[in-house]
Amino acid sequence: MNPDVQAAMPELEKWIGTKRVVEDEMGLSSVQRAAATMDVDPASFKNGDPIPRQWFNMFFPDICRDSDLGPDGHPNKGVFLPPIPLPRRMGAGRRVQIMGNLVVGQPATKTAEVAAIIPKSGRSGNICILTMRLTFETAGKVIAIDEFDAIYREAVQPGAKTTATQPKEAPTDSAWQEVVTFTEAKNFRYGAVSWNAHRIHYDADYARDGEGYNHTVQNGGLTMQTVTDIACKHTDRMITGLNARLTKPIWVGDTITVHGRDEDGGILCWIEDQHGHLCAEMNIGFE
Repeated sequence: MNPDVQAAMPELEKWIGTKRVVEDEMGLSSVQRAAATMDVDPASFKNGDPIPRQWFNMFFPDICRDSDLGPDGHPNKGVFLPPIPLPRRMGAGRRVQIMGNLVVGQPATKTAEVAAIIPKSGRSGNICILTMRLTFETAGKVIAIDEFDAIYREAVQPGAKTTATQPKEAPTDSAWQEVVTFTEAKNFRYGAVSWNAHRIHYDADYARDGEGYNHTVQNGGLTMQTVTDIACKHTDRMITGLNARLTKPIWVGDTITVHGRDEDGGILCWIEDQHGHLCAEMNIGFE
């Protein structure tokens, strides 16, 4: 275990179970911006309309003052999230239940709870996994529960590359495929909609020199949102949840292939990059 993390664990454990509530008016202009970002006609929404079930996580941003941002563009540790003493943070996976829809113009809340903080050591070095549980409510009803994992990692030495797991070949036994290019403009607009200023997504010099990546890193939230939206277009059933795992970074500007097939009553999706490597897997439930 990283010695700084080990020393910090008694204080970090006090964060487990803590909650904060974020309110959102679900304003029409916010919904229209989200729709445009996901290539849906923004004029198709008006006050009182249900919002697509799978879009709940594009709202309720954590809004902090500019002076509270850290050098990586995230809010400083301790402002919203536990002060885990490792400098680099990336999303890893999600487990989601969806029970209803948000509604345009109907106020809603997100309750964010620190569910777990787990330090680990492995081939890629010392890491710490933060699990957050997000509960979304509107009109007195819970409409979604989203549990997601963020991995905190040690700094890279100047000039060094970040450690990475050996890439796996993507399966080829899909029933359908769709090709998607994650353009710089789409990545920027998603970051603006979700109020995500993490510099690895738009600052190439910082991504390479500060965190050891090859290029700016595709926003994992946009990756999962895109795959989920595509899966929903391949069925007339209602989405009830998903389980997602990101396995390999995608670079901003990359063209990838989304694969899918029916499995266990839902749709199994995965992403193949231009080199044939597996980048993400998602099991999406429907009823």
